[in-house]
Amino acid sequence: DAVLFGATSSPMTPVDGYRSPILTLRQTFDLYANLRPAVGNGIDLLVVRENTEGLYSGRERVEDGGRIAIAERVITAAACERVVRQACELAARRKGRLTLVHKANVLDKTCGLFRRVGLEVASGFPALMVDELLVDTAAMRLVQDASHFDVLVTTNLFGDILSDLAAGLVGGLGLAPSASIGAARLAVFEPVHGSAPDIAGQGVADPRAAILSAALLLDYLGYVTSADHVTRAARATPHTGNTTATTQAILFRLQEALAHDG
Repeated sequence: DAVLFGATSSPMTPVDGYRSPILTLRQTFDLYANLRPAVGNGIDLLVVRENTEGLYSGRERVEDGGRIAIAERVITAAACERVVRQACELAARRKGRLTLVHKANVLDKTCGLFRRVGLEVASGFPALMVDELLVDTAAMRLVQDASHFDVLVTTNLFGDILSDLAAGLVGGLGLAPSASIGAARLAVFEPVHGSAPDIAGQGVADPRAAILSAALLLDYLGYVTSADHVTRAARATPHTGNTTATTQAILFRLQEALAHDG
């Protein structure tokens, strides 16, 4: 039902036959909704990102001997409908506010479709407060006052960027877990950060995003109390600069919480 995925990094230069393992997982198992919470500093928001299409569809080509590069942005009504519905259901269990993020004023065909379908789906949730923002305005308002937001739902590329921005507001990628949810009750959980090869072997990587991702997995499987304990312990523990020491400090807090609960 669920997978905990470790961090990977894709090569910065082309490699024949290479395909991102996490993108392959998302598309192979149709993990259509990427959930990226950002919590801390008075902020508690969730970015819901469409995970299977858009500019990350893998449809790129070069022409004119490599002098022209083209990427296709694929947006379908079916994908928009299901990711916005997922976001609406999540917002209904949270603070009841949903923000559709797009760039329909320029990308009138692709973002226009996302906007139309999104507003139609959201209209079926009358208890929600629903608004919409252009992606550049959303980025500005996140920086100005992210506490204004609850659930933001958007397309693949925009969600990737906005969720990293939100992570920066609450402490950085070291505190950024994520979940990719599919229709067949399969889910993959992973830290948002990459593998940081520049610090490999130094023992200084921040383990908290991976631990928080494991907490999301526990919650998804129904172990809500255990997930809450792990989340609280990880968020209450600062990174010491040493991977092992930070992990041990989190475990100590977790043991204290469990002992207190009896």
